[in-house]
Amino acid sequence: MNNNLDISLYRLAAAYIFVIILLIIVRKKKISREKEILLASFRMTVQLILAAYLLVYIFKANNPLYIILLTLVMEAFAVRNIIKRTKRKLSEDLKKVIAFSIVTSTLSCLMYFILVVLNVRPWYDPKTFIPIAGMLIGNSMTGITLGVNNLLEGIHANRNQIESALMLGAKPKDAVKEIVDKAFDSAIIPTINSMLGMGIVFLPGMMTGQILSGQSPLVATRYQIAIMLGILGAVSLSVIIFVHLGSKTFFNDKDQFILEIEEEK
Repeated sequence: MNNNLDISLYRLAAAYIFVIILLIIVRKKKISREKEILLASFRMTVQLILAAYLLVYIFKANNPLYIILLTLVMEAFAVRNIIKRTKRKLSEDLKKVIAFSIVTSTLSCLMYFILVVLNVRPWYDPKTFIPIAGMLIGNSMTGITLGVNNLLEGIHANRNQIESALMLGAKPKDAVKEIVDKAFDSAIIPTINSMLGMGIVFLPGMMTGQILSGQSPLVATRYQIAIMLGILGAVSLSVIIFVHLGSKTFFNDKDQFILEIEEEK
């Protein structure tokens, strides 16, 4: 059995046949996606290569300041991507809630995971800290994006009902409770569905990577279970913070509904 899993440049280039296959399919179907596919493939390649060189430098430096700086950059890009992927314009207050939600939830879950679950010493070990931070932040970003879109759509679609409930004496949190609950539910469904399919439908990336590197499947399984529970915690915490604080931005200090009808982006 060949245990040499190092991929040469020639074999890596051979993997781009899958991009060509997709281009042929969309061309045959007359779907105008060629430029997007090529751009996505190019950006993915360049970004990963640059990230690899950056990680090599950070791993060698083993400096906690670099780890903190990189984590903050990841958080900033996550916030930026959430804002860009929302279908409606966001108020400044809502943008602040997004930033607060993802930063506080992911950092708290990350430090708990590193210090308690994995017991990593020192805590800033880059080979552990950076990959786990990326998984927690990336999944939380997806969750909050779904939460933002569903909360905004629910608020706009039900603004008349909300105003009616307020006129009848309902408190703001009661007037939007159903919308908030649906937004939270829709945001965590992808994570739950992913957990349901693991081990039967597919082997997740972290587990696959460890097995390919020679780790025992049993050890890889323990790590995968732990990281999925960490992801579940980070996503659920970030989304619940967002939907509750975010829903409050639609009311003023006098509990009046202040929704401004804005056109979609």
